[in-house]
Amino acid sequence: MNIGQAARHSGLSAKMIRYYESIGLLEAAQRTDSGYRVYGAQDLHTLAFIKRSRDLGFSLEEVGKLLTLWQDRQRASADVKALARQHIEALNQKILELGQLRDTLQDLMDHCQGDHRPDCPILKELASGSCCA
Repeated sequence: MNIGQAARHSGLSAKMIRYYESIGLLEAAQRTDSGYRVYGAQDLHTLAFIKRSRDLGFSLEEVGKLLTLWQDRQRASADVKALARQHIEALNQKILELGQLRDTLQDLMDHCQGDHRPDCPILKELASGSCCA
């Protein structure tokens, strides 16, 4: 199938497929005599793996490591689990930081009168540069 069909089948854009190929996450596609990319079932399987990994928030570097582990039938599942654990720790840290941002903004919003007057603690805080400390 061509790149447009692979894009529709995988849920990725043709641009992303070309990008993943350019950075080595996806092997270079076979080419027709006229230079068009051709993708097979294994390519689609790899694209689905990449997409699902990205949907779970793994970075491109982590996806590369996961792909290497997935393709290595002699891998230790402990290696995969360690990578997943690191990702969960990073997600938990982001969740904590987002919670703190939300709480700060909620506090600012609670102190804003939201009326016709120009005084606004939200804008004052943003202008002060000390938000979220």
